[in-house]
Amino acid sequence: MFAGLSVAVVLPAQALVAHEQKTAGAEIRRTGFGVPHIVADDERGLGYGIGYAYAQDNLCLLANEIVTVNGERSRYFGPDKATLEQRNNMASDLLFQWLNTPQALADFWKAQPPEIRQLMQGYVAGYNRSLAEQTAKGLPQPCAADWVRPISTDDLVRLTRRLLVEGGVGQFTEAFASAKPPSAQKPLQVDSRQVQALQLAAARNERFALERGSNAVAVGRDLSANGRGMLLANPHFPWGGGMRFYQMHLTIPGKLDVMGAALPGLPLINIGFNRHLAWSHTVDTSKHFTLHRLQLDPKDSTRYLLDGKSVAMDKQQVSVEVKQPDGTLKAVPRIIYSSKFGPVVQWPGKLDWDEKFAFSLRDANLKNDRVLQQWYAMDKADSLKAFQDSVHRIQGIPWVNTLAVDAKGQALYMNISVVPNVDAVKLAKCSDPRIGTELIVLDGSRSECNWDVSPEAAQAGIYPSSRQPQLLRTDFVQHSNDSAWMVNPAAPLKDFSPLISQDGQPLGQRARFALDRLSSLEKAGKVSVENLQAMVMDNEVYHAGQVLPDLLKFCASELGGDAARLAPLCTALKAWDGRADLNSGIGFMYFQRIVTSMQAVASRWRVIFDPQNPAHTPSGLAIEYPEVATALRADMLAAVDEVAKAGLSADSTWGDVQVSSISGKPIPIHGGPAGLGIYNAMQTVAGKDGKREVVSGTSYLQVVTFDEHGPKAQGLLAFSESSNPQSAHSRDQTEAFSKKQWSTLPFTEQQIKADPAYQVQVIKE
Repeated sequence: MFAGLSVAVVLPAQALVAHEQKTAGAEIRRTGFGVPHIVADDERGLGYGIGYAYAQDNLCLLANEIVTVNGERSRYFGPDKATLEQRNNMASDLLFQWLNTPQALADFWKAQPPEIRQLMQGYVAGYNRSLAEQTAKGLPQPCAADWVRPISTDDLVRLTRRLLVEGGVGQFTEAFASAKPPSAQKPLQVDSRQVQALQLAAARNERFALERGSNAVAVGRDLSANGRGMLLANPHFPWGGGMRFYQMHLTIPGKLDVMGAALPGLPLINIGFNRHLAWSHTVDTSKHFTLHRLQLDPKDSTRYLLDGKSVAMDKQQVSVEVKQPDGTLKAVPRIIYSSKFGPVVQWPGKLDWDEKFAFSLRDANLKNDRVLQQWYAMDKADSLKAFQDSVHRIQGIPWVNTLAVDAKGQALYMNISVVPNVDAVKLAKCSDPRIGTELIVLDGSRSECNWDVSPEAAQAGIYPSSRQPQLLRTDFVQHSNDSAWMVNPAAPLKDFSPLISQDGQPLGQRARFALDRLSSLEKAGKVSVENLQAMVMDNEVYHAGQVLPDLLKFCASELGGDAARLAPLCTALKAWDGRADLNSGIGFMYFQRIVTSMQAVASRWRVIFDPQNPAHTPSGLAIEYPEVATALRADMLAAVDEVAKAGLSADSTWGDVQVSSISGKPIPIHGGPAGLGIYNAMQTVAGKDGKREVVSGTSYLQVVTFDEHGPKAQGLLAFSESSNPQSAHSRDQTEAFSKKQWSTLPFTEQQIKADPAYQVQVIKE
């Protein structure tokens, strides 16, 4: 039945490195909010401390993610439930069974240098020790179950590979899982669950940049108040699950001293600072995968034509253990079809697999085994040049930009990540111009349309760092998830491959806000730490400045029979302070509803986008146009109904609406939708009693500068250090964030030991 399937026997990664094992020890010093400062003599000891501390704070979170990346959610929770990211369990399991094969794990492990292996081995030992201690006392209620188990280095590799494909095949989980040859499709039978899953997936893909967005500002010596580098890091990431940041400080005396935040299961810092420099990341707009349209063999839809020759698709059998209604397990096999480019994906109405064509996805990060080496090299960098050189050489950054400053006052931007090497000429020759560049679809029937290979690149088929955007300044660079084009208007970054960065495109509202604010600060003098903090915390709704005057003008016009119904809305808009603060009035709720709906009106702008003036266009609501006025009136009336339906009154404030309940009792949260130009971006879902529950947004915050003694940092972890609701550190930083109370981050030995909450724990194997 499964003739032609490839089978390989590979030893687990742990078996390959048993000889590297040695005992480990670490000192964990905790300061305010439970933040661990971990000191060890070597990488294994450091990893031991990281894994132990992380399990103390987030055991259930990581255990749940381990189930996910092992493709075992259907086994423990059933096939029809969903992950925290709202991915169908069965679809998720199929993806990870395919992604994390024994061979893939072994290859990744083999590519790691000894330092990284030791960090991972130590992490595993530390996590497992904490698990054993907590099991003896009774596991936290959310994970007191049979799916919690000791972990292995293979599990950490699985977690890392999951992170890598977040910008590629991970966005196509349902399309990957639903791909079947036409002969296996039953057109008369519609699987409603699959349709719903694909609809949810489409919505999730549209939210990807919002949920994993970010702002960053790097100010150089010409603009900073102290003549040194100054960095604002404001990543927008999920408040739960496998992308939730963890704050920590890592030290190996004489080798490493870095503080910041890391994603679950990673034994290093992703965003942070050391004695010499500070950095952050923002999700980029570069393409990290391409689709290839396969021209199928008319005789067999599991074969495709390449340069005129018929080629058989690879067939890989995966099997998912599925929990049955009676509690028993049943193995459900599935064949995954792949071309030489990658797996076939199927999205009805978008990417159909019929008798003529199919679509195959090639993810550049599937071959990226350098990601952990990359971040560890950045953590250890003793100068901005060493930092930049490591990114150039290793090319391990998967799908983000990098912004950094140093104590000397240099500000650096790098749009260097893992991007398919397809230039504009090849794109014009190998893609359908009607499709555009939002989704790159190449001709899969011609070898000449495959990715180019550069000897300069760290990986075959990707762009070398020398051909990607970068900018070193002494005034500023900034980024908010647009292309690289306008990181500094004085030095536009142009003429790159459309897969890397597209110039001449409208800027997002957050980028326009940042450029406007920095311009104002520059005219007023210099930029201070307080100025950078205020960019986030004053919660200005930048979009209001462009359209609110026109909304109020429309309110003052002749509204006829709708005047009485619209009166409360117009009164609230007039009284609104133009911010997304806790005490901002109900006018903000009306404003959100109106402008979100008006995005569907193509002719809404009075001044259209001008690529010669991207920071200030488009602008103005063209209420003088009949079609705009008609749509606006309808959207205003709908806003009145929606706000009333939510049970809100004229006295309601934004703090009554937007909350975080992840630690139990709701905490009011300021900030709001990124699309409105709110730097303090928040992504929410409908909650109880008309409330909006925060699921993603401002996460780890840091503002870092330097003096003659080293870094001076202020920071916050908006959702707090622990995901265990019973922990004392599950809501303390969230409450501080709600009150806009930044904390000084203790970095030196003197600062750490002087902290009022200072506690020490020494652990050894």
